[in-house]
Amino acid sequence: MSVQSDRIVPKSCFDCVQSIESVYTGGCVAISQDEQRIFTTCNEDIAVLDMASGQKLADLKGDTELITTFAVKPDGSHLVSASRSMQLVVWDLRTFKIERTFKARDSHILAMDIDATSTLVATGLADGTVNVWDIDRGYCTHNFKGHGAMITSVRFHPGTENLCLVSASGDGDIRVWDLKQRKCTSVLKSHVSAVRAIDFDESSEIMVTAGRDSVINVWNWTRKSLIRTIPVYESIEAAGVLRIDAAAVFNSQKGRVVYSGGEKGIVRLWDLDSGEELFTQAKDRNAKHTFVDVMYLPQSGNLCAVTNDQNLLFYSATAQLKRVRQIVGYNEEIIDLAYIGNEHKHLAVATNTEQLRIYNTDNLNCELAYGHKDIILTLDVHSSGAIVATGSKDNTVCIWAINMKAPVNHRVTCVAVAVGHTKAVGAVAMAQGSDALFMVTGSEDRTVKVWDLEPLRAIFEDPSHAATLVGDAEPIRLHTRYTFQAHEKDINSVRIAPGNKIFVTGSQDRTAKVWDVETGQPLGTLQGHRRGVWNVAISPADRVAATASSDRMIKLWSLSDFECLKTFEGHTSSVLCIEFVAGGLQLLSTGSDGLIKLWNIKDGECVLTLDKHEGKIWTLAKQQSEEFMATGGTDSVIHIWKDTTQEEVDRMHQEEARTLEQQQALDNYLLVKDYRNAVSLALSLDQPHRLRTIFQDVMMAAENRHGAESDDMPRADDAILGNAAIDKVVGTLSPEQLDRLLGYVRSWNTNGRFARVAQATLYCVLTQYSSETILALPSAKELIAALQPYSERHFSRLDGLLTGSFIVDYTLHAMDAVGSLDADRTDMDESY
Repeated sequence: MSVQSDRIVPKSCFDCVQSIESVYTGGCVAISQDEQRIFTTCNEDIAVLDMASGQKLADLKGDTELITTFAVKPDGSHLVSASRSMQLVVWDLRTFKIERTFKARDSHILAMDIDATSTLVATGLADGTVNVWDIDRGYCTHNFKGHGAMITSVRFHPGTENLCLVSASGDGDIRVWDLKQRKCTSVLKSHVSAVRAIDFDESSEIMVTAGRDSVINVWNWTRKSLIRTIPVYESIEAAGVLRIDAAAVFNSQKGRVVYSGGEKGIVRLWDLDSGEELFTQAKDRNAKHTFVDVMYLPQSGNLCAVTNDQNLLFYSATAQLKRVRQIVGYNEEIIDLAYIGNEHKHLAVATNTEQLRIYNTDNLNCELAYGHKDIILTLDVHSSGAIVATGSKDNTVCIWAINMKAPVNHRVTCVAVAVGHTKAVGAVAMAQGSDALFMVTGSEDRTVKVWDLEPLRAIFEDPSHAATLVGDAEPIRLHTRYTFQAHEKDINSVRIAPGNKIFVTGSQDRTAKVWDVETGQPLGTLQGHRRGVWNVAISPADRVAATASSDRMIKLWSLSDFECLKTFEGHTSSVLCIEFVAGGLQLLSTGSDGLIKLWNIKDGECVLTLDKHEGKIWTLAKQQSEEFMATGGTDSVIHIWKDTTQEEVDRMHQEEARTLEQQQALDNYLLVKDYRNAVSLALSLDQPHRLRTIFQDVMMAAENRHGAESDDMPRADDAILGNAAIDKVVGTLSPEQLDRLLGYVRSWNTNGRFARVAQATLYCVLTQYSSETILALPSAKELIAALQPYSERHFSRLDGLLTGSFIVDYTLHAMDAVGSLDADRTDMDESY
């Protein structure tokens, strides 16, 4: 090892400090009226997110059935949810607990809305029924029938004078219900397909409806008549009316603008009075998503669009619908990830999608970058932290320039594309530093290509101006320096060695190969694995490489003579990813067994195993400082781990110092015979041996003292453990201390030499504590079960000793009798 590595402290402890997990898996989304919280459907539960940070605040646990819809009270105090169990659940959002549950009708609830007073909730059912419920009292106030298809949308009229409810069904009918008269007052027929959106303008005199028949209808609320039909030529899932101040930005005649979103995956704005299209949002390149909902947030002036691929996109309604924020709800499988940026606070993540995702680990905001047409399989980060290369199933490699301090729409820029492989690109690596600008890619077509990155030198030297340098031009097409077939099967991994002189490839053909960068000629083959090689790593300090394989082994190889130096065994399934850490002194590995292992290179020992994931761990990334690392896999969760080795060492040193101080205090207490404090301290230090010694010494001293006293004199004390202060301490223990002491007694009681002190301590406890107190201890059942048989054995032994003592008494008595007879005979003989 190098001299520098000798000063590096090996790692021994990692703690999981953060997890990026799924917060939205598809379904209903709601935002509180104060725009402080987001509520999303997450499998059978409802996730509560903080709007500002994106952090999950709570999970509203469901009843194992899928959530169909939910709504939040305008006052933000409660949430009402419905699931396939046909139950209505009222949640208290202050405690995140269920306040009330009541049975809905005999059909699934598909739509829901709560009135402005936060008193009534309207539900639309799959059988075409509309119900109105009193939320606080939990009973049905209205039951409306009349629709001929399932209910797709319900909405209370915002006016408070006349309580009216509007409902729409899958056949396009819209009905207006008067809650006071308890009847349908109007039937509006214009739509020919499911109506998905109902909204009102600020005056409450204009109603807007939109649906899957590709039109927006504008209605006069007072006359219940159709004013205008706006053809939009796409299936609409959401529509609404912007506030006047937001609408003024788009030069509407009367300041009334309708927004819409649907199958095209863009937000479009329409003049409510003329029906003209005012603005059409530009769609991201290669984006395939559609919108399933769009919500208007009047306080912030934003629109929140919910996509069919489980993302939440926030657009500014006052800034030409520019994207201001993104929240990723679901990540699919985590295939690859890496830290980026100068401060390494962001993670570039490749999932089972065609988007590159950039996470901010501080607030979990996420940038989505569109460029690939198929799933991204691999990525690599340049040493500058601002250039990322991604390989995809679309057979291409994209080069991205990242500047997280730039405006939202200019943070991630695709600057170049490498086209040439005939199958999916599964491995990519860029030369480190700015002296050598090239990239190596490996593919399922079994070839390796070395790409010239010189045309991107200006971008590599100043990545922050990449968006300006590229502008609106198409990404640069890269050219190869050379191409060759490297393996007999798919290439899974490529790594470039420090110095950019050689690179190593790993393949499913069970080998890894070492290549010369300049000529592309093979230098050596690393053979020894029995199955395919998943990953390759190169030491930053020595001429050694490590390979991870499906044969559950990690092998360490010399890059000088290509011999296997060491084999690490410990994973129970395929080893998928490896990284050198601690200056090459240690190795981190992840596997299909869901484990992360830390290995010492010198002795091959596994010094740490981390178990947090619930499936395969495909990837592992570390910061340059190695303070944090991140792992991801098939469970769709990214765990961020912090190196707490130094904290653990400091903690152990502090504990050792504190223990030494307490040990000295214990010795001082024993020296001055302060048994009360000595016993308490021995218990707190968890030292059963010292405590037993104290009890034995005190009991022995008491016996010696009593033996020296006359039997006719009264004894100084009748302490069970030889000292009244000790008895008092035992009688005033906390439940935790008492449970610990009885655990010591259980251990002492198993040894005949310590049975006496054990029984004396047990007797002291039983005479000072009630049976209820003892039975309430956490380990009461186990303690009694262990103490009873050994105590019976000790008493049986004592009973045998007592019985044996009677024979000694009889023998002595008989010897006395024989001695008196001999004396009588002697006297008689002398008299004669």
